[in-house]
Amino acid sequence: MVSDLFYRSLFDTMPAAASIVVDGVIVLANAACLQILGATQSDQIIGHLVTEFIHPLDLNRSLTRLNKTGSDWANAPSQFRLRDVHGEMKMLLSSSTPIRYQEQDAILVTGMDMTAHAEMAEQLRLSEMNFRRLFENMQDVYYRTDAKGVVQMVGPGVRNVLGYEPAEIAGKTAESYYPQAADRDAMKKAIMEDGKVADFPGQMVRKDGRVIDISITSRAIYDDAGVFAGIEGIYRDVTQRKMMERELQRLATTDPLTNIANRRSFLEQAEHIFKSTQRYHDSITLLMLDLDLFKAINDKYGHLGGDKVLTRFAQTVALELRDSDVFGRLGGEEFCVLLQHASQEEAMTVAERIRTRVQELDFEDPDGALFKLTVSIGVTTNFEGDERLAKLLERADKALYTAKHSGRNKVVWFS
Repeated sequence: MVSDLFYRSLFDTMPAAASIVVDGVIVLANAACLQILGATQSDQIIGHLVTEFIHPLDLNRSLTRLNKTGSDWANAPSQFRLRDVHGEMKMLLSSSTPIRYQEQDAILVTGMDMTAHAEMAEQLRLSEMNFRRLFENMQDVYYRTDAKGVVQMVGPGVRNVLGYEPAEIAGKTAESYYPQAADRDAMKKAIMEDGKVADFPGQMVRKDGRVIDISITSRAIYDDAGVFAGIEGIYRDVTQRKMMERELQRLATTDPLTNIANRRSFLEQAEHIFKSTQRYHDSITLLMLDLDLFKAINDKYGHLGGDKVLTRFAQTVALELRDSDVFGRLGGEEFCVLLQHASQEEAMTVAERIRTRVQELDFEDPDGALFKLTVSIGVTTNFEGDERLAKLLERADKALYTAKHSGRNKVVWFS
């Protein structure tokens, strides 16, 4: 067993830089080590994490080396980029080996300053300058986590994207900034399966509490033994883009007058639900609604008056429906409702309630006089032999035709 006194005396005479690291912290450093790191006092080095002096681009490689134990240890010299206490770049030819120091497992690190080579120093300077410019001016957020998802490094772009200082995020788990843990889990799963993701959608919570949409491009990091060591990549704020996409989607699927599903959107949703009922043998019910004598309202009060009637009618019907029901305008004064998991009795009750509510409405003409409105409704359900949604639409339309030609303001079931 080599004594601690031996290491201390050895340090005083060694011409090469040497330090002892315990649990990632420098506990002993000789004069040559202080010189390489630009320190004039030992407390500028002693007690500091070794990672404080390792360049970000070499951090993962150096930590992989320092974390090896037992027979896995390899002490062949390697070159690493360092930053001294003044932030200056240095190149170190380093070798390390496990030892016992003060009755603890430790690592003896020795090295030679290779920065003196003029050509290498110039390359390092240019590389560092380009790295700093790119890193500090990125609008995207660069980040790196360890295998447990703890953030090891984050770029200054996080100030604009999340409103945090980089130091506020480093050391915390990436999951801390996701409103839904499932978002982060989905991204991690995709990376573990494919090794990388590009433009992966997600959300994060800003410091002010606002949830933003982000796009993530990242890759998995592996150590020298091929073991997963973490994730690195970039993410950017795409909230404006997502808002525009959602608005375009809304415009494409919503009737601009009544704010309910337009014909295309309603039929797409109904088709999807219909196919699901075929698979799971569920029941659905269609209500076909048509305003009675609506042409007369348009002729008498104009299209503006007709539009007000259609809008209020749609609002009245929507109040009688559940969140799981689908309500759309097929065109003109014709509307359709799809009820899921409703019996004939329940569907007829809903239809009758809609008919009654509409009949009770009072509308006001431009002169202040009141007028009434009624609606005819055709109702049908899916049958075992129905192969297409069109069959239900045909039966509901026939039921509506019967309601119209038997006096209007009626609910008719077609079986």
